[in-house]
Amino acid sequence: MTIDIRLATQHDQPRWDGFIQAHADAGPYHLFGWRNAVEKAYRHRSYYLMAEDENNSIQGVLPLILVKPPFIAANLVSLPFCDYGGIFSDSVEIEEQLIKHAWDLAISLNAKLEIRCKHAQPSLQSLPGIGVMTHKSRMLLALPGSSDQLWKGFRSKLRSQVKRPQKEGMDFKLGSTELIDAFYTVFSCNMRELGSPVHSKKWISEVMGAFGERAHIGMVYKETLPIAGGIILECNDTITIPWASTLSQYKMASPNMLLYWGFLQYAADHQFKYFDFGRSTPGEGTYKFKEQWGASPETLHWYGIQYARQSELSFTHGRLRGMIEKLWSRLPQALADSLGSLLRRYITL
Repeated sequence: MTIDIRLATQHDQPRWDGFIQAHADAGPYHLFGWRNAVEKAYRHRSYYLMAEDENNSIQGVLPLILVKPPFIAANLVSLPFCDYGGIFSDSVEIEEQLIKHAWDLAISLNAKLEIRCKHAQPSLQSLPGIGVMTHKSRMLLALPGSSDQLWKGFRSKLRSQVKRPQKEGMDFKLGSTELIDAFYTVFSCNMRELGSPVHSKKWISEVMGAFGERAHIGMVYKETLPIAGGIILECNDTITIPWASTLSQYKMASPNMLLYWGFLQYAADHQFKYFDFGRSTPGEGTYKFKEQWGASPETLHWYGIQYARQSELSFTHGRLRGMIEKLWSRLPQALADSLGSLLRRYITL
């Protein structure tokens, strides 16, 4: 079989998404909407590789985004701003061709190559100079056929934690783009307190627009005040939550428990089979929070090859990072939002 690998164009979106939806293990980040949101919000260049046979039938895909900060080596990543990207194909041979194409592309762009996968990828493991990071796990919950069944399966302590914010006069609301402002108010405040640059509001708007009916915003209100919020994305039989935040002054009332229960209730009652809580580090607080719902860890495999100055994939940790986070958390909210929006587009995590 003759295989031709080319860059997908906007006209290929329906065929690309159809191929992704035919693969049960694919997630929302593999859909063409992620590319559209990245290009419109952050203006990074995309290289969505598509392998076709002689009948123009798609046999494999590998989505890549080039992130090039000023004065720093570029990163060709699959995919930025999320937990995973990676290759989908109908054969190992096509996987290998796509990887070779990505390797050559990274060299031509003088960029690091990073491919984030849900699972171990043997085709990548055989490459010389490859590094892999496995310190993060995504937390996945198998859902029953209804929210009633899900609720009955929870421990009494967990049910009490969900009921607590309701007793405090809090309500959950599920919506769409009309809730962007409310979500961003909570999200940006929480990110500043964590000492982390926040995504721009334009990014949130573009994600919501690109995914359309596949995207929802959930908010917890105390009367008219938004105090917790999150975004969920649909793909195949799974709902994924990429972002969620709570105002710190209300955390003792556990509004995040009501927020997640609202999302889980929606997922179970709409016949989704899985709820992906997103990535966490085993043993840390967010990991334990997700684990209490019954979610099980699935180790993420992030592979990296660097053609620039460094020899292996690395992330910023340690004392310097702690100092930066502390300083950032003390910035005025408006300044943190404006600076964060400028910086966050270059942070691929």
